[in-house]
Amino acid sequence: MSWLWGAILFWLGAWALNARLAGSRFAGRKVVRFFVPALFGVTLLVLWEGIVRGLGVPGVILPPPSAIWETITGAVPVLWGDFVQTIVKGALSGYVIGCGAAFLTAVAIDRSPFLQRGLLPVGNFVAALPIVGIAPILVMWFGFDWQSKAAVVVVMVFFPVLVNTVAGLAATERMQRDLMATYSASYWQTLFKLRLPAAMPFVFNGLKIATTLALIGAIVAEFFGSPIRGMGFRISTEVGRLALDMVWAEIAVAAVAGSAFYGLVAATEKAVTFWHPSQRGRK
Repeated sequence: MSWLWGAILFWLGAWALNARLAGSRFAGRKVVRFFVPALFGVTLLVLWEGIVRGLGVPGVILPPPSAIWETITGAVPVLWGDFVQTIVKGALSGYVIGCGAAFLTAVAIDRSPFLQRGLLPVGNFVAALPIVGIAPILVMWFGFDWQSKAAVVVVMVFFPVLVNTVAGLAATERMQRDLMATYSASYWQTLFKLRLPAAMPFVFNGLKIATTLALIGAIVAEFFGSPIRGMGFRISTEVGRLALDMVWAEIAVAAVAGSAFYGLVAATEKAVTFWHPSQRGRK
C-alpha cells in the first residue's frame, strides 16, 4: 500500500502547486502555461502507477505506466512499422486526399447554387453512415493494404471540412462583397482576395476536427482487414493474446501522434490567420 499512499501524497502536492501557479501573477507566462498541464499529466501517471501497484491490479486488467514504457522501449521496431503503416500511409494520405477534395467541392458548391441544394444533403447522409458499416465494405473494395484505410479516412474527414469551408466562404459581409464589385473584381479575384482569407478560421476548424477523425478511421478500419502490421491490427491481435501492455503502448503512440498532428495544424493556423481576432492576445 506504500505505492498507493505515495501516489496520493504526490497528487495532493502537485494539486497544491498547480493551484498556486494558476493563481499567481506568472500564470500568463508561456513556461507556466506549459508546466501546469505537464505536471497534471505526470500526476495522473504517478497516481495510475500507485493505484495499480498498491491495489495489486493484474496486468491483464490494467498494466502500470512503467510496464507500458518498458514495452515501448523494447518494441520500437514493431511500433515504428505500425506507425508508418497506419499513420503515414493510411491516415495522412487519406487526410490529404479527403481535405483537398472537400475544399475543392466547397468552392464548387459556393460557385453553383444547384450543387449547394443537391450535394450538401448527400454529404450529410454520407457523414451519418457508421464507420463500422462502411469500413468492411471499403476494405473489400480497395484491398487489405493502406489504400482501404485511406478510403475510410477520406469518407470521415470529407464532410466536416466541407461544411466548415462552405460556412467560411459565406462569412463575408454583403458590404465587403459590394465593395469588391465596385472595383470590378471577378469571382476568382473576390474569392482569393476577400472570401478565402476570411474563410481560413473556418477551414482550419474543419482541418483540426479532421485530424482526430483521420486517426480513428485508420485504426478502426484495420480491425476489418490488414496486413500483418498496423496499429489496429496490433491492438486487435494483442487483445486476443491478453498482452495489454502492448495494446496500451499502441494507444500511447497513437495519442502522441494525434496530439502532434493536431498541434501542427494549430500552429499552421496561427501562422496563416495571425490577423484574425481569435489569435490576438496569444503569445
